[in-house]
Amino acid sequence: MSELLKLKSPADFIGKQGQGYISFGSGQPDLPPPSEAFEGIHLKRDLRYGLIQGEFKLREALSHEYSGSTAENFVITNGASEALDLIFRSWGKGGKILLPRPYYYSYPPIIEMAGMVPVYTDLVGGRIDIEDFKKKVVGCKAVLINSPSNPTGCVESIETLKEIERVTQKLGVYVVSDEVYKDLIYERENYHLQGDHVITVNSFSKTYCMCGVRVGYLWSADKKVVEDVCEEKTHTSMNTNLVGQDMALHAMKAPKDYIKKQQLVWRERRDFIYQGLLNLGFDLWKPEGAFYVLPKCNNARKFLSVLVQEYKVIAYLGEWFGAPERLRLSYALDIKQMEEGLGRIKDAMKKVSVL
Repeated sequence: MSELLKLKSPADFIGKQGQGYISFGSGQPDLPPPSEAFEGIHLKRDLRYGLIQGEFKLREALSHEYSGSTAENFVITNGASEALDLIFRSWGKGGKILLPRPYYYSYPPIIEMAGMVPVYTDLVGGRIDIEDFKKKVVGCKAVLINSPSNPTGCVESIETLKEIERVTQKLGVYVVSDEVYKDLIYERENYHLQGDHVITVNSFSKTYCMCGVRVGYLWSADKKVVEDVCEEKTHTSMNTNLVGQDMALHAMKAPKDYIKKQQLVWRERRDFIYQGLLNLGFDLWKPEGAFYVLPKCNNARKFLSVLVQEYKVIAYLGEWFGAPERLRLSYALDIKQMEEGLGRIKDAMKKVSVL
């Protein structure tokens, strides 16, 4: 039996590929960006400083997707992660932020580095328990929602989202809605949370398969949120890279069929990995969006050590997402690779008791 790996975080695996490894780790789409994205590159123009808030043409294009908004409601950021970081740090130290658990692994550190305190409401069946939510949200500065969810793949019901709108509006609590997977929903259309207290965070990484370009944005009807974030960004990264902004602007010109074709691919892969893990005996929620599964797994750390060292299969520990004794697998890889990977998982299960 292999020695137990001292795994600390996803950083142990991010970017690791090739050499016979099959990675169910990083949520990085393997599909190509739209060809339109490459038509926007203009190096001579883009090797300069840009506007802190983001280039006007990109913000204006985004405003057409958000009813009642203008270019002034947006800040273009270095991925969705920077948007979240800037939001929380612009509020200053102190205050509680409510997180549904399991959560995306970066949420607690981002909140804690801003000098704020994460508190948790545990998901039931992969979804928010609205009654527990109502109790825990009292006294919080904000709540951070992620639907479709990384790591569960679950989508919150519209009824629950509308109740969250109502409750937080009444209490004067911000809702930070991380919607980076909003275009990757299989079961229904996306519902955009409404209200002056809502701050939407999004990215071009998942919808347009441009993870490494690092272009995201935040939207808020509250102009003070936008102003405070811009002031913070002035003293950190300054402008978001202009090459990426040009690519993002032109990617938005791709036909709507580009996104629809992606959804068909993700649904097919979802069905394959979900059934494959069920056949192996795992207990898991069926994803309704994004591209992740979170099966229960006894001895998860030991099992992952064996998978990595002896079978060259990468996955993420559920404990990094607030879900101990689970593994998070991304199905952002083709079916042939998933089939090989599931075969290796089956072999590894002979060495470690996981069910």
